[in-house]
Amino acid sequence: MGNRLSQIYTKTGDDGSTGLGDGTRVGKDSARVTAYGTVDEANSSIGVVLAAQVPDDIRVLLTRVQHQLFDLGGELCIPGHAAITTADIDALEQQLDHYNDPLPPLKDFILPAGGEAAARCHVARTLARRAERRCWTLAREESVESSAALVYLNRLSDLLFVLGRALN
Repeated sequence: MGNRLSQIYTKTGDDGSTGLGDGTRVGKDSARVTAYGTVDEANSSIGVVLAAQVPDDIRVLLTRVQHQLFDLGGELCIPGHAAITTADIDALEQQLDHYNDPLPPLKDFILPAGGEAAARCHVARTLARRAERRCWTLAREESVESSAALVYLNRLSDLLFVLGRALN
């Protein structure tokens, strides 16, 4: 069993710093913390999608994505650690094709709206895009162990767009 948090507050971050997974202390506004914090936002927004009525297959898919985003956040929190692989990207692409193939081709841009679950998917999509941008900022400033993490977020936002359409 992993570590249990018996005390939530530590007061070690009261000076504006936080600890990375390797023990290094950095500013809470560092590119690395901003990147994994935004991945956490995207993950939470998928939780908001799952709070709506969604078909079981989409629920299973998005729950798996949440676990992967948790791993991706860990990857970003521990410099030199890689958790996301090209197999994870391939799996997203398979799901993208599965949900996109039956949809009619797009002829125009669509508004990010529709039913409740679809609208929540669009919000999650925009947060996944933001997470991708923050991770690219980090990658330009520091080392990101795996470029798969960056590609994964790109595919995830595409998947959330398609799921929004499918849910409508």
